[in-house]
Amino acid sequence: MTGPGSVAAGALELLAGRGQSLAVAESLTGGLVAGALTAVPGASRAFRGSITAYATELKRELLGVDGALLTARGAVDGEVARQMAAGVRRVLGADWGIATTGVAGPEPQDGQPVGTVFVAVQGPDGAGAVRRLAFAGDRDHIRQDTIDAVLALLLSELTENMRAQDTEQHGGNGCLQP
Repeated sequence: MTGPGSVAAGALELLAGRGQSLAVAESLTGGLVAGALTAVPGASRAFRGSITAYATELKRELLGVDGALLTARGAVDGEVARQMAAGVRRVLGADWGIATTGVAGPEPQDGQPVGTVFVAVQGPDGAGAVRRLAFAGDRDHIRQDTIDAVLALLLSELTENMRAQDTEQHGGNGCLQP
């Protein structure tokens, strides 16, 4: 699998196969992650929807990101990304939530240089991850790299979650027990 379309398709296929759903919280990508997901035929089998919380106060008001955290660290922060993913999962009633926040430019934001990005995934049973990334290039490249990164993180977490479930169900070695 290569490219965001095939990664999105792979993630959506895994989710649909499990009967699970996905919601997206976006800031710097402004709806582009949701666009990449909904470009996949049959996305509605797993994709619930998205919230584009571009303004900092919307992260708090719509997604439940801690206001004190936003005041202390700003919107470009790993914990903010994690809370965005958890919040969209809760608000839209999805099994999995993903989030993007960062600085696409042209100016630094919240003390962070252009190209600083955080992506997060939150799933059922505490599954999840946050990644801090540093991208180079213009605004369009940073946003595209962010889409690729959050979809790759989602697919990785889904695959890891699947392996963990298989291990729990089949005796710890990933193989079926007699």
